[in-house]
Amino acid sequence: MCGLWVLLGIPQDIVTRHACASGFYVERRFGWDTHGLPVEHEIDKKLGITGKDDVLAMGIDKYNAECRAIVMRYADEWRKTVERMGRWIDFDNGYKTMNTNFMESVWWAFSALYEKGLVYRGLRVMPYSTGCTTPLSNFEAQLEYRDVQDPAVVVAFPLVDDRTTSLLAWTTTPWTLPSNLALCVHPKYKYVKIFDEARKENFILYEKLLGTVYKDPKKAKYKKVGEFMGAEMKGWRYVPAFEYFTEQFEDKAFRVVNDEYIKEDEGTGIVHQAPAFGDDDHRIAIAHGIVNPDETPPCPIDDAGRFTKEVTDFKGLYVKDADKEIIKMLKAKGRLINHTMYLHSYPYCWRSKTPLIYRAIPVWFVRVQDSADKLLANNKETSWVPPQIGEGRFGNWLANARDWSVSRNRYWGTPIPLWVSEDFQEIVAIGSIAQLEELSGATGITDLHREKIDHITIPSKQGKGVLRRVEEVFDCWFESGSMPYAQQHYPFQNQEKFKRTFPADFVSEGIDQTRGWFYTLLVLSTHLFGRAPWKNLITTGLVLAEDGKKMSKSAKNYPDPNLIINTYGADATRMYLVNSPVTRAENLRFREAGVREIVSRVFLPWLNAARFFLGQVALLKKASDVDFRYNPHAPLSSNVMDRWILARCQSLIKLVRQEMAAYRLYTIVPRLLDLVDELTNWYIRFNRRRLKGEDGIEDTLTALNTLFETLFTLCRTMSSYTPFLTENIYQALRPFIPQDPQETDTRSIHFLLLPEVKEEYFDETIERQVERMQTIIELARAIRDKFTLSLKTPLKELIIFHSDEQYLADVQPLQRYIQSELNVQDIIFTSDETRAGVKFRAVADWAVLGKKLRKDLVRVKNALPSVSSDIVKAYMDTGKLTVDGIELVAGDLTVQRYVDMQNSEDAYAPNSDNDVVVLLDVQVHSELQGEWLARELVNRVQKLRKKAGLQATDDIDVFYSFRDDTGRDILNALEKHAAYVEKLVRSVPKDVREGQQDQKLLIEEEQEIAETRFTLSLVWP
Repeated sequence: MCGLWVLLGIPQDIVTRHACASGFYVERRFGWDTHGLPVEHEIDKKLGITGKDDVLAMGIDKYNAECRAIVMRYADEWRKTVERMGRWIDFDNGYKTMNTNFMESVWWAFSALYEKGLVYRGLRVMPYSTGCTTPLSNFEAQLEYRDVQDPAVVVAFPLVDDRTTSLLAWTTTPWTLPSNLALCVHPKYKYVKIFDEARKENFILYEKLLGTVYKDPKKAKYKKVGEFMGAEMKGWRYVPAFEYFTEQFEDKAFRVVNDEYIKEDEGTGIVHQAPAFGDDDHRIAIAHGIVNPDETPPCPIDDAGRFTKEVTDFKGLYVKDADKEIIKMLKAKGRLINHTMYLHSYPYCWRSKTPLIYRAIPVWFVRVQDSADKLLANNKETSWVPPQIGEGRFGNWLANARDWSVSRNRYWGTPIPLWVSEDFQEIVAIGSIAQLEELSGATGITDLHREKIDHITIPSKQGKGVLRRVEEVFDCWFESGSMPYAQQHYPFQNQEKFKRTFPADFVSEGIDQTRGWFYTLLVLSTHLFGRAPWKNLITTGLVLAEDGKKMSKSAKNYPDPNLIINTYGADATRMYLVNSPVTRAENLRFREAGVREIVSRVFLPWLNAARFFLGQVALLKKASDVDFRYNPHAPLSSNVMDRWILARCQSLIKLVRQEMAAYRLYTIVPRLLDLVDELTNWYIRFNRRRLKGEDGIEDTLTALNTLFETLFTLCRTMSSYTPFLTENIYQALRPFIPQDPQETDTRSIHFLLLPEVKEEYFDETIERQVERMQTIIELARAIRDKFTLSLKTPLKELIIFHSDEQYLADVQPLQRYIQSELNVQDIIFTSDETRAGVKFRAVADWAVLGKKLRKDLVRVKNALPSVSSDIVKAYMDTGKLTVDGIELVAGDLTVQRYVDMQNSEDAYAPNSDNDVVVLLDVQVHSELQGEWLARELVNRVQKLRKKAGLQATDDIDVFYSFRDDTGRDILNALEKHAAYVEKLVRSVPKDVREGQQDQKLLIEEEQEIAETRFTLSLVWP
């Protein structure tokens, strides 16, 4: 299974889930592309089929029956994996491109194009897959390129009028030389005639490309004996390297022609022309009258790319295999001048993985080139995510669009509905089953595949006997592009529904579809309806292996996606991919560690928050016999942290609504990460005591209601992103939710509507207060880290300085939280610079200031460090400062606060964000050590309870056992802080000798605090 297709369904699922949660009806039918080369290639490999003759020998009916049999072979596996990824989609009522209704709509679309004059038949050199024995469209030929080494040969073509002088032509496709009809030179290039002293021959080639023939032209032994402009050489006749087609084309071929497509940086400046195997070759041959527009040039290969009997010496050889034999023959004839290997990028068939060739073949085209401006205009009316792909990559492709080859010489596909006379002068385009039955007299047509309709004829209205269907079937991209209407059997059914739902609100696929599905959708919709078939489009990048290479089953360079999903869950995989460069149309190097990180950073904290809530609700019931019920209409809490976390929830709701409306899925996850962090590391961490009931039942209920609403909001808002986790948490929360008459079905989180933003929850003052509190805490934490002081170590004092009294007023109501989090006994708020030892200094961006001061910069740079703190402080108020006689104004300098450690007490360590300054007493005071020991003892008991699998409501007895006379300081701390310990662990630890023999031991472990070892035991009462 490829990781890419799993990804492609995720944006589609998230958008449709979100739309459903926003109140829209969303029809989600799974579509199966059942026709085309992928299926046929499997059958060809299975049955050893190499060409058209093999298929006709077994019968198209039997061949198509084989194709039909494997189409749905992997349906169950697809369904299992798609549903395991959480994609909510209807498989049972999906559409298939092989269904008659779908195929009939495709016929209607094509016949409509034909009636508009947008379909024609032409001989064109097309990309051709010898592996799949069919031409490909130009955009299919762009899907896969490989760096390959091909033989590069320089071949001599003697002039008819001077056999001692040869034109030197260069080619990387020696197999095309038997079909050579001309040599092309640039009319404006200067060509030289040289005498090669080693070979005793004259050669003609472009003057600047002598290096193709000689390794070092400066040391080579040759003499320049003449020169010509390319225009002068036109019409010169030469002797071909092979004579397979001389009799047929001798009168008009084998001469020099002119064209400006010749490159000056490769080859010899003379290019051999094989009109059947090169687009430019064919164009030039027609322009010079070598072949007629409707005449097939020499093309001596069969459908599988093997030489036919016309080329007797190489009959049966595959063209690429024939290169060696052709080179040998050229050498034997004395025509081979040089032979090297040439590394270049070459197109391969995206399906058979065989090298493409270019081959002249009659094909059916849909006109596109003339409509490029209309395509660009229609595309501009739509919204792309990301926008640069629609404007750049896709826009450039549209601007250079070429007519689309829609016919394939294959069997398992929708037949092209054209019935023609033998001379192709009478053509009837069929647009429905009813029309075919009416014109042919056939009845009961229920299947439109080749074996069911190829025998049907239509009487000619021009006296040309009967009309027969052309052999070709549609390029399967034509079917894909017809999906918007063909899936609904439009226009035969669902006309009102189609008009109501077209164009689609959005489509989503990989970036490679800019030259595939997106392109064909737009071309057909523009031709048929005059508009784009989508309003919004999300394009995704490619999922690569961790080493940056393409995912390859054979190379085994990526983990099994099924294993990833089963190990970390579908939600983690979804979140990882949506939060990756892929949703911005960039490539992703898939890392299993990235999925694992989503689990650890997002899901486990989120889930633990939900479990914590459930534990506290159970504890409230056990301790106070109070049943918690969520109150969605509760009055606004007076607690700042309650108000803050609920406001942060509203910000998430607003962001999700805003960004999903713009289809920017990738902006959501970072905000979710922030909210989960804010919930677990700030709200719950700072309100544990409230949630555990320390401030009374009413405040506990208020805090629990806030925590519940936060968890419930997270689930409802993120249900489209993480359908499994949100459903799991919702089911745990559901018993606490009162029945809402507006919600008709509350069985699943996915039946609930997205919550509305509660504007009344927003409060700029509260958000500013908490933000400032967080800054202070983080600055103080950094000091603790610097001095290796654990948060469990109580400290004496924290000084908070800010010159703005409002700043201090904002954080003073949150003093309790700061004290608890930083484990400090006292906090001093001050705007007294002397008390805090705060000083001011000015710094500058010298590169910017230098442009203003020029030569005076050095003077300012030298004098600025000596400017006093008081003068710098005055600059903050006045915006003026004179340094060494040079006046500076506001904006020239940046003022920084710092603490002058020389005047500060040694016990204090400072930190600042250049706004607020904090000073923390970093001395460990002995009188506070007992409190720290009590905290550590509580910590050990709590960890042991967790390891034993106990719930918050489980009552147990705790016993300790110290060795000899150790542990006196811990026991003293336990005695002094017994109330604190009992409040947190719900019992006071006792000496193990006080225990009862009949008590059942639950868990026992050795512990260590402050280098003192002891044993803790938990037993059932």
